[in-house]
Amino acid sequence: MGFVRSILVYRRFLVGFFLAGLMLSAAPSPVAQAVHGQASSGGKPGGNPGGNPKSWSEPTEPFHIAGPIYYVGTRGLSVFLITTSDGLILLGGAVLGTAPLIEASIRKLGFKPENIRILLLNHAHFDHVGTIADFKKLTGAKVEVMEADVELLNSGGTADYLFAKDTKLHFPPVTTDKVLRDGDTVSLGGVSLTAHATPGHTPGCTTWATTAAEGGRSYVVVFADGAGINPGTHFVKNPSYPGIADDYRRTFAVLESLHPDIYLAYHAGSFDLEGKQARATTEGVQVWVDPQGYRNYVAGGKAKFDEEVAKENKP
Repeated sequence: MGFVRSILVYRRFLVGFFLAGLMLSAAPSPVAQAVHGQASSGGKPGGNPGGNPKSWSEPTEPFHIAGPIYYVGTRGLSVFLITTSDGLILLGGAVLGTAPLIEASIRKLGFKPENIRILLLNHAHFDHVGTIADFKKLTGAKVEVMEADVELLNSGGTADYLFAKDTKLHFPPVTTDKVLRDGDTVSLGGVSLTAHATPGHTPGCTTWATTAAEGGRSYVVVFADGAGINPGTHFVKNPSYPGIADDYRRTFAVLESLHPDIYLAYHAGSFDLEGKQARATTEGVQVWVDPQGYRNYVAGGKAKFDEEVAKENKP
């Protein structure tokens, strides 16, 4: 049976690389290339945390961050594995075709993807949920989603306020197993994550917060989301959806109220993943402790929002 299983895993790799190749061979639409390009990058205001879309489908080495938190994403898109005594939590996803890369990273760390019990999202856009259907099928895990993104996830992107008509930005529909609301806590095996609604980027965009113990110290960890503004979003004149400007203001207020030791995000460039990872071999967990980087991340997104609103308010 071990030989048969090895063959099946290898076939998953081939299928994943083939699908990723198809995605990369198609010329991305200008919107697809620019998605998430308006937030802060590497702890500095401005920049392009979305990076090169090619990196979204490229493999990278998985690694430990702090406590129960591991990185199992692609080179450009963050996916986090959270280990507990009662099973695993997978936070985030990536583009369609990269599930075999994420699965391989989990196995390389010595964990079994079949032990994933809960699938959590940051928001329901193609670059973060394209692998959710694959992992739900593989693991039978419960998909737990912020209420305002349930319809979007179930629609496969066709209900998106900005990308509904762009088929390149759609994804396999996924049914929600548990609906979450602002302030809800997801707990498993002694690990708890708190869901903070940070809407605007999508109506159900979610920032997660938890604590991680490492080296005799406890760190506040925030998986930040919601600071990015996609091209084509309107706040004042013909708003992209009613109340979107107020949602963004609420999001920045929430993000400013959080004071993490460690902040992580869902595009590698948003928290200088490659730079910090390279230094982690000598600096350890302290390389991830970056409260000023977090403040810059939030400030950069807020400044961009204010700029966009000011543009729309000009006569």
